[in-house]
Amino acid sequence: MLTLTENATTAVKNLAAQLPADTGGLRISEAAAPETGYALTLATAPEPDDTVVENEGARVFVDPVATIQLDDRVLDARVAEDGSVGFALAQRR
Repeated sequence: MLTLTENATTAVKNLAAQLPADTGGLRISEAAAPETGYALTLATAPEPDDTVVENEGARVFVDPVATIQLDDRVLDARVAEDGSVGFALAQRR
């Protein structure tokens, strides 16, 4: 199952705080064009078939296709000086 680093946990919680619902989180889904990676969106709740990954209050919703592909991955995040957030996936060790 996908896991989150401490940086990703903090970033997801900060982003989800912008949503009007307490059930919100970051949603990872298969991108329209597979060569572009994954689509990341804020969502007020998971879709019915999503896998929900929770870590210290951060919620990530992963669609069924991405769940299989990201099973052995770690989600990390970096916040730039301008406040923008970048996410990266790494192989779990």
